[in-house]
Amino acid sequence: MSKVDLVAGLMALLLAAGAADARQLRILTSMPPALTDPFIAGFRKAHPEADLLVLNKNTNSGIDEITRGNGRGFDIFWASSPEAFAVIGQHQGFDATDCPALEGSGHASFALSSIGWARRADAQVFMPGDWDDLLLPAYHGRIGMALPSHSGTTHMLVERLLQVRGWDEGWGYFLRLTENLSTLTARSFGVIDGVKSGRFDIGLTIDFLAGVEPELDFRYGKPVMIFPAQIGRLAHALEPALACDFVGFVLSDEGQQLLMQPGVGRIPVSDRLRTEAGAAIPAPMQDAIRHQWQTYDAALAAGRYWAVNAIFDIFISEQLPRRRDLWARFRALRGQVPAADLAAVEALLTTLPVTEHEADLAALNSQPGRISDLMALAPDQAAAQQRWAASASSKLDAIGAALSALERRAARRQP
Repeated sequence: MSKVDLVAGLMALLLAAGAADARQLRILTSMPPALTDPFIAGFRKAHPEADLLVLNKNTNSGIDEITRGNGRGFDIFWASSPEAFAVIGQHQGFDATDCPALEGSGHASFALSSIGWARRADAQVFMPGDWDDLLLPAYHGRIGMALPSHSGTTHMLVERLLQVRGWDEGWGYFLRLTENLSTLTARSFGVIDGVKSGRFDIGLTIDFLAGVEPELDFRYGKPVMIFPAQIGRLAHALEPALACDFVGFVLSDEGQQLLMQPGVGRIPVSDRLRTEAGAAIPAPMQDAIRHQWQTYDAALAAGRYWAVNAIFDIFISEQLPRRRDLWARFRALRGQVPAADLAAVEALLTTLPVTEHEADLAALNSQPGRISDLMALAPDQAAAQQRWAASASSKLDAIGAALSALERRAARRQP
C-alpha cells in the first residue's frame, strides 16, 4: 500500500469516527429565530460535539406531526401554547425518564406571556383600551388576526375569550368581531408584518412578537391572563440525553437570562430573575403574576382543540366576506326599521349553533392535528364538519332573507 493510500485510508477512518461521534439534536418549534438562535448558540458552546437541527412549523402542524407518531424522530418540542403540550401529553408524546430537568409530564414552563393588540407607534388610529373597544365602528375593516387553525398563539387567544366570557358569549364576541376584521393571516408573524406594513391598523397578537418591534406599540388585553410557554422532550427521541441537557440549559439561570435580551423580549419563569429585572417586566404582567385572577385551563383547551379550530374555520374564516356584508346591511338599517326587528337579526348574527357539550365530545378531538384538505378526518370529525358547514350556510341564508325583508320595508317607508 502506498503512503498516499495509507493517508487517505486514515483520513476516511477519522472522518467516519467523527461522524459517528456527532450527535444531532432535532428541535421542532414554532418559536421565531430571534428566540431560538441565542439558545442554539449558547448550547453549542457547552456542547461543541452537538449538531442542532431546528425545524420551524406552526404549532398546529407540530401537534399533527407528533401525535401522528413523530416519524422524523424529533427530540424537542418548543412552543408558546400550553394546550399544545396538553394535547401531545394526552397522546403520550413526552418522556421525562432520567431527566432531572423535567417532571413527570415530560415538559416544563420556561417563559411567561400574555396577549393583546398592537398598532404602529405613528398610527393615527386610537389605541383600543379593552377587548370591547375592538368592536367599535371606528375599527371597521382595520383589525387583523391569524387563523387559530394555523397559529397556536391565536388558538390560545380564542380560548382565552371562551374561558373568560363563557362559550356562548365568547363565540358571540368573535362573530361580532367579523365586522371589523380586515383579514385572517396564515401565521402569527403575518399579523405583525401586516401592522408594520400598514395592511391593517390593529393586530391581535402576543406580547413577545410585538415587544421586539420598535415601531409598534402593544397593549395587554385586560384582565391579563398568564400563558406559560413550554419546552418538552419527546417520547422516542433519538438523542434523549442531549435533549435533557438542552431543556436543562433553557431552564438554567444562563438560559433564563437570554430571554431578557432586547431582541428576545421574553419574561422568564425564574422568580429571582424577574425580581432582579424590576421595571423591565411590564407592569400589567407583574400585577397578573402576583394576583392571578383566573388560571388558563390548558386541559380544557386541549379537550376541544380540534372542534374550536374547526368551528372558527367554518363559521368565521370561510364566511368572513359574507358576514362583513351582512353586518354592513344590518348597520345601514338602523333608524329605518323597528329596533326590535333589528335585535332579532343581531341575535342571529351573534349566536353560534354549536353547543359546548358537542364541541367537547372526545370523538371529535381524538385526532387533534391541523385541518387540511390533504389530511383525512376521523369519521366523527368529517360528519361534524359537514353538519356545521350546512348549518353555517343555512343560518346566513336566513339572516340575508331577514335583512332583505327589512330593506324592502324600509324602502316602502321612504318618501
